Amino acid sequence: MNAREIRQKYLEFFKSKGHAIIPSASVVPENDPTVLFTTAGMHPLVPYLMGEAHPQGERLADSQKCIRTGDIDDVGDNRHLTFFEMLGNWSLGDYFKKEAIEWSFEFLTDEKWLGLDPKRIYVTVFAGDENSPVDSESIETWKEQYGKVGIEAGVCGEGEKAQADSRIFLLGAKDNWWGPAGETGPCGPCSEMFYDVRPGEGALTGKTHEEWVDEFRIMEIWNDVFMEFNKVAPGKFEKMVQQNVDTGMGLERTITVLTGKENVFDTDLFLPIISRIEELSGKKYFFTKGDLGFEEMPDCWVQDMRSMRIIADHIKASVFIIADGIEPSNTERGYVLRRLIRRAIRQGHLLGIKDNFTIEIAKVVQEMYGDVYPEILQEKVLAELEKEEEKFRKTLENGLKEFEKYMSNPEGNYITRKVGDEIQKASLYPNDDTASMMFNLYQTYGFPIEMVFEELKKSGVDIDSDKRIKIENKFSNLLQKHQDLSRTASAGMFKGGLADSKEETTQLHTAAHLMLAGLRKVLGDHVHQKGSNINGERLRFDFSHPEKMTDEQKKQVEEFVNVAIQAKVPVEMKEMTLEEARAQGAEGAFENKYGEIVKVYKIEGFSNEICGGPHVANTGDIKGVFKIKKEESSSAGVRRIKAVIE
Repeated sequence: MNAREIRQKYLEFFKSKGHAIIPSASVVPENDPTVLFTTAGMHPLVPYLMGEAHPQGERLADSQKCIRTGDIDDVGDNRHLTFFEMLGNWSLGDYFKKEAIEWSFEFLTDEKWLGLDPKRIYVTVFAGDENSPVDSESIETWKEQYGKVGIEAGVCGEGEKAQADSRIFLLGAKDNWWGPAGETGPCGPCSEMFYDVRPGEGALTGKTHEEWVDEFRIMEIWNDVFMEFNKVAPGKFEKMVQQNVDTGMGLERTITVLTGKENVFDTDLFLPIISRIEELSGKKYFFTKGDLGFEEMPDCWVQDMRSMRIIADHIKASVFIIADGIEPSNTERGYVLRRLIRRAIRQGHLLGIKDNFTIEIAKVVQEMYGDVYPEILQEKVLAELEKEEEKFRKTLENGLKEFEKYMSNPEGNYITRKVGDEIQKASLYPNDDTASMMFNLYQTYGFPIEMVFEELKKSGVDIDSDKRIKIENKFSNLLQKHQDLSRTASAGMFKGGLADSKEETTQLHTAAHLMLAGLRKVLGDHVHQKGSNINGERLRFDFSHPEKMTDEQKKQVEEFVNVAIQAKVPVEMKEMTLEEARAQGAEGAFENKYGEIVKVYKIEGFSNEICGGPHVANTGDIKGVFKIKKEESSSAGVRRIKAVIE
């Protein structure tokens, strides 16, 4: 079974259980200012998990494209990825633990679906703590499922070593409790499913669940989250009126397990891409012990394999990010995109690829995913990649020139290098601090440490292995310090989790709709939303427009919004088909994320827009005066407004 079949079977299965199949949302969150990218299937569904009715009903399923950036530096090992697909099914106050667990087990083990061996499936359940009791309902439901296939399912306590009949492992809140995303909010226990990937090594006895996971003997393939409680204060939990089910099965992880591979890159979700990288580089990805007479793979081959994995992951992620409207830049999402592209290019350099190559990799990604996610077939995807690669290669050239300056720095402590038969003096950096020089080149020009070592070797500088290790360690320390500072700086802005739905944010969200209508009236019908980020303090809004707005135009838009606020017009919501919404003149962004039925919010005389975010009931509920604080360029043909309610 390949990845395409798994995705299709998953959606077919839950459709048979009464779920509406909804399209993937953009990887750029529209109504969640707390995250840079959509990192899980639940993010686009936040308003509905919080109680808003979904136009497609109470049972939903999808394959959501996701981007996670926290592990970029770890990509290249056997499991970390930047882009992945999360298969999810959702109950919005409909079914709960029993049905969710039953269907999880059925889909995994029934021959009609995945047909996994139930003897190789192990599960975890919340062990209970001072805030909530042990999840007895999930334990009993799992025992019933195992009983149907003749397996006696013993319960293994938290921290205990597995016995011969252990199937259900109790884990604490660190592993089996979801949320809340902030200090308060929805949360609850979860139940995870693991698969034994090496059954030939014997029974899972004598070790704890954590030990089996750490040894990669069992791999997680599914997680059922039960949003059962609302945390209203520290240590205080209340039962939610609407109890939801939020489940996820990572497609990449699942195909790895089903095909018996040891890492996600050896599956059909990556091999076509890696094959193209092999062609472009002339290097091999797969080796056997007998290749060239080596018993163990040399370090250079390990590095080649890692480089190919990084390129495959990063270009794939870049394709999806560009397709959803982000361009390379030096801030926020654009910075992440730029970092991914440039990191891939550096790995291509290490593989010996001299010419531009990113669009060749992107074409393979388009071939693999274009029928499922047609938005990635846009011409701008290849155009942006090629433009960024050209720009970065010029940056590398500048880095080389800067390197030569370091080599001839008269104020530095000199070292020697051999040029032909002649010994010459050269300087790397003041006080011969080679690691600092390398870090400066890396930070300023994106010039990788490996390339600096290559240039030093070309210049006749001999750095023995001991000195190289010391330099690399100091470089790593400097890099780690920088990354820690970067994470600290961004942690407050992008905490992740449920969207900020407090009153101020809701007011600004409705104001953004009014502002878009005002922009279209003042500037013309060519204006469309290109992105937004709204929190409780301000709204940031990107829109299509070729030139800077005049002060008079900004004043007219402000007046349009404030007149609407003062008019105290009801905000009406109706559900209809996308075609009906378009026929009625409803404005919308990110069309590819809409399902067959959409919500249209109408403010009579002012705004008519497709949206799934929070809104006030009446424009008069917007307390204050709308004010544009800044209008600037966001990217080519796109302007950005920052505005507040004062």
